[in-house]
Amino acid sequence: MSVTCFLRHVARVTSNSHIAVQVFQNRLLSGADAVNALRPFYFAVHPDFFGQHPREREVNENSLKRLNGYIENLQKPNLQHLKPTQLTFYVRETVNEKHGVKPEVLPSGFRAVSFTLQSRDIRSTVLDVLTSCSLPTEHMQALSASVDSPKQTHVAGEPFYRPIRWDKTYYSFTGFRDPEEDLEKAKRVENTLSSWLSSNEASATKKQKDSLPHRAELKRLKKMLCHKLRLADIRWQRSWGIAHRCSQLHSLSRLHQQNPESLLNVEGHTIIFTDQSGMNAAGHVMLGTTDVHHQWAKLFERLPSYSSLLAQSELLKDRISQLLGGIQVIHIERLQPLLTIEEYFNTLSAFQKRLSSCWVPFHPRSLQGLQMTLENDRSSPRLHELGHFIIPSACEPTTLQWFIQTKAPEARRRMKRRDELEAEENDLVLYCLESLSLKRLYKEPSVSSKQMIPCCRRLMEERCPYVQGMRLCVSHFYSVLQDGDLCIPWDWKS
Repeated sequence: MSVTCFLRHVARVTSNSHIAVQVFQNRLLSGADAVNALRPFYFAVHPDFFGQHPREREVNENSLKRLNGYIENLQKPNLQHLKPTQLTFYVRETVNEKHGVKPEVLPSGFRAVSFTLQSRDIRSTVLDVLTSCSLPTEHMQALSASVDSPKQTHVAGEPFYRPIRWDKTYYSFTGFRDPEEDLEKAKRVENTLSSWLSSNEASATKKQKDSLPHRAELKRLKKMLCHKLRLADIRWQRSWGIAHRCSQLHSLSRLHQQNPESLLNVEGHTIIFTDQSGMNAAGHVMLGTTDVHHQWAKLFERLPSYSSLLAQSELLKDRISQLLGGIQVIHIERLQPLLTIEEYFNTLSAFQKRLSSCWVPFHPRSLQGLQMTLENDRSSPRLHELGHFIIPSACEPTTLQWFIQTKAPEARRRMKRRDELEAEENDLVLYCLESLSLKRLYKEPSVSSKQMIPCCRRLMEERCPYVQGMRLCVSHFYSVLQDGDLCIPWDWKS
């Protein structure tokens, strides 16, 4: 028999079995096995553990959705195309770090990890995730042994599985895709801005078009409620979809119709829809999205007492400022954990008592123009890249004095540089909106001005036609949001 005839015979006999073997190899770990294997990972990154860190929570929520989608695609039969997927997670510190090496920890107490998924089977994907996050993989050995057991013990009458590596001529003759060759191509391929926009522009346009009625309704509801309740503003802590936001405003509107007296105290306030009800450190009214109208009404009744606590907090901040040479005490919502006004008042009170009990010799007004934030922990004082001091509430006054006086010149330099970068960023965003015909250009809170500025400059140089009329969000990864907004990484490749 000639080689050609033999290959034709093989193609007829094994055309279906080849696909079955490939599916079996992809499913050496099932979806349930993957969930069990990723338990340490879920424990380290699950958004429920990031309730007081909205930026990190939002990034992890989006990345988990994309990771789950990647694993689901691996379980689909006849998988042909699987694009490399870049993910970013904020990982909580765990007790056992890999090899005893402790990665760099951010000021928030978490470390940022970015990696790209390229594997075409679930087991390799799980291992890539765990090793990229410096999490233990020893439990994978036992899991692998239990999954591989069908290969080691063969019972008569049952199918016998073993991986098959076909010769390259088989793929050339049959036209089937070589999985090893596809994997090598995936490793070499990296998304460029133009290629990703070209692939996703149609989907984003459709989602954006479908969201237009909801956007108009959201604008109408927000304007109506701000006018009726005389609110300063209505905001959302998390990036809920437009339809979800509309339902929250409808709920607030129904409460106003049913019990208008309960909302009399809200006049002049800013309302923020978030995960819990209360008043935050900035004095904004937080409405928990899982709470019912009765709980919201109770909160509005307690607003006068919350406002009194806010006024006392402002007095404490003034006293601390006087004791520390005129430095301004601030709370930065987008950079600090979510704090209720009760928690913030207790932190300020404890810190003020500590300063008063041990006099610190600061020259009056010597630190005017500088800023500091308070954190309720026992870490060391540090200087943020934006120029403000981050002071632990349990910091010793003598240590605090030495640190602030030593770092004051550098703090002023960083604050000046921050103001320059923010002004440059604002100018570039306005220019990009006009020159690229964008409907909106914004960034995630975790993207700094140093990252946003070069991104905007390169967008103007690239002049990609796919972004015209779109809403563009600068983030750390590629994604199309449910309402059609396009997320691109700030360091996108051209």
